[in-house]
Amino acid sequence: MATLQYLPAVKPSAIALGAVFTHTASLGILAPVFGDVYHRAQSANTKEEFVKSKETTGAVAAWGSSAVGSALQAYGVGALINATGTLSYKGAAYLGSLIFFASSAPSFLAQIFSEKRPLDTVAVGLVSRLFETVGLSLFLTWWGTRTNPFD
Repeated sequence: MATLQYLPAVKPSAIALGAVFTHTASLGILAPVFGDVYHRAQSANTKEEFVKSKETTGAVAAWGSSAVGSALQAYGVGALINATGTLSYKGAAYLGSLIFFASSAPSFLAQIFSEKRPLDTVAVGLVSRLFETVGLSLFLTWWGTRTNPFD
């Protein structure tokens, strides 16, 4: 039976602020979804019609899953920072880059070469993912992730 004692401790404020940081970066990708919802709200005749619309349901689901995913990502990056003993910004940038290459680089290469997506579309996703990996690592290093600063 697995226990939670094997999960590294990360300062709760680092998880919360890291989640806000990551969620804000991912909103760049989700902005078109929310833009559609906003236009739907303007054209809805009643509040009830707006609340029952597919766009609203989709936007709420996207926002909720993004928020939960952001918190999990912040915890994961914070745990890696603690586990590797990363204390410098240079080390954080390297760690964030490794996370980016492991999690995102293959999909960006596929988008460019296999799927032939427009480069501007790929670039927006690339910048967002760099903020979510390298930027998050740097931010959490600045904020601090250790529950006991003497560890």
